[in-house]
Amino acid sequence: MLAVERRTKILEMLRQQGIVTVLELSKLFEVSEETIRRDLQKMETTEGVARTYGGAYITKAVHSDIPIRIREGFYLEGKETIAALSDDLIEEGDTIILDSSTTCLHIAERLKGRRNLVVITNAVKIVIALAEAEGIKVICAGGTLRSSQLSFVGPAAVKSLGAYYADKAFVSCTGVDLQNGITDSDEQEAEIRKKMLEQAKRKILVADYTKFGKTSFSVIAPVEVADSLVTDREPPEEWLHELGIKKIKCVYRGP
Repeated sequence: MLAVERRTKILEMLRQQGIVTVLELSKLFEVSEETIRRDLQKMETTEGVARTYGGAYITKAVHSDIPIRIREGFYLEGKETIAALSDDLIEEGDTIILDSSTTCLHIAERLKGRRNLVVITNAVKIVIALAEAEGIKVICAGGTLRSSQLSFVGPAAVKSLGAYYADKAFVSCTGVDLQNGITDSDEQEAEIRKKMLEQAKRKILVADYTKFGKTSFSVIAPVEVADSLVTDREPPEEWLHELGIKKIKCVYRGP
């Protein structure tokens, strides 16, 4: 099979499934994993495909529910940058909310040595990450388990969150657009994130640069609901201008 034919079939699979892994493609087409990586690298610049550790996903879909095992490999450097900046915003004695995003998982990992914190979350992995952190009280929002995301969602989870108020909520998204607002690919997660923002005094959006200007399936909130935006690189000038007008503090690491 010619490389162009193989890439066409890979694109068809991506449009149907949303994600693919290098290993499954290597077995399917009976070529090396390095050959598949070269295919995906080529498609990244021509077909709206984004590569991650071990696979790739399609970036153009409005509704794209990527399993957490794949999302964990996305933009690791950016997530670490955002986690470090977010860590600086958390003070001793805070009650904070962390959503089920992999960015918030990176934040949680940085909190393990902290003391006198309360963390409220709907994410199984964050609960596990902080289970042995002696200085942190962990509260998990109950509800229906989404196995692909290892998160609790649904009316019970929303009601559970309504029983608490927090100093700060750190909430991610699938897309953030100055006109269309903060959006998510799943409406149940969007409802959870909306409630998390409502229950916090300070509402902090954590989003890497790839999410800017994107609109996904379900609305979380207008952009101006956020008090702060923590991101991994300096936004375009027009974004900084609009964020300033909306009185949203933009936190990023300078060059």
